[in-house]
Amino acid sequence: MAGARNAGYKLATYKSADGPRAGIIIGEDVFDAAKLTGKQAYATVIGILEDWKTAEGTLRKAASGAAKSRAKRQPLKKTKLLAPVRFPSAIYCAGANYADHAAAMAAREGNPPPADPHEQGLKPWHFIKATRTIADPGATVKISGYANAMDWEIELAAVIGRPAKDVSKEKALAYVAGYTVANDLSARDRGRRPSVPATSPFKMDWTKHKTFEGSCPIGPWIVPASDIPNPQNLGLKLWVNGELKQDSNTAKMLFTLAEQIEQLSENMTLHPGDLILTGTPSGTGAESGTFLKGGDVVKIWIEKIGEFENRMA
Repeated sequence: MAGARNAGYKLATYKSADGPRAGIIIGEDVFDAAKLTGKQAYATVIGILEDWKTAEGTLRKAASGAAKSRAKRQPLKKTKLLAPVRFPSAIYCAGANYADHAAAMAAREGNPPPADPHEQGLKPWHFIKATRTIADPGATVKISGYANAMDWEIELAAVIGRPAKDVSKEKALAYVAGYTVANDLSARDRGRRPSVPATSPFKMDWTKHKTFEGSCPIGPWIVPASDIPNPQNLGLKLWVNGELKQDSNTAKMLFTLAEQIEQLSENMTLHPGDLILTGTPSGTGAESGTFLKGGDVVKIWIEKIGEFENRMA
């Protein structure tokens, strides 16, 4: 059993002749999850996550025995990977969760750096992206004609693996199945409603700002939480056309993932497959006034998870 516990794998969704299928990546090979485990319910990643309490051990055991399995495998380099979760019931995105980013955004508005929210008695706050805004790794995202100030935001994304309601921060990470990489694309110039006074409480338009076709690229796969015991110590980087824009560490979050889960699950259930985007560090386009344009390539990477890129059009 020690070998089964230690067998490494990543969980993915890949393009097959039969449509999107859940895959288990072991080394440089991809196995169909349902065929390798013999469980038809594991044909989708959502199906696996809905059975995560059992699936976690089943997948590790299957990964341990994959070398001797007769199940068909295919080379990872020849496999088209899709967004690993298709599709969650919700995508929750943390706002202003890195002190350096919050300070830079405040400076753009002519305001002083905000105080530590803990000292103010504040709790994490989130907005929601529509789930069908998810984009595949390697996909082209159309931005021309929609926004003139399209911004990038690399974020660690947690994937929920057990129904979570009223969960304490001390127990919160036990509800996470794994982690993936996300880009919270943001249409900065669509965030305020035109012809509405700046002082109006109804000025903001979070939907047009954050929810549009392709606004949530995620991937390239899910790394099980058991392989990342501390999500608060991961390097993360983002490049635009090869130029490093964001370079930070999840240790710099204001509110930890555990604190976010505690807050989100208060009197509300988080469901298997739900995504929590945990915030972005400094280095966004809004801080410098430079934004994405058609033809730009955005590459994102998080330590111990992986990397992928998307082209803007």
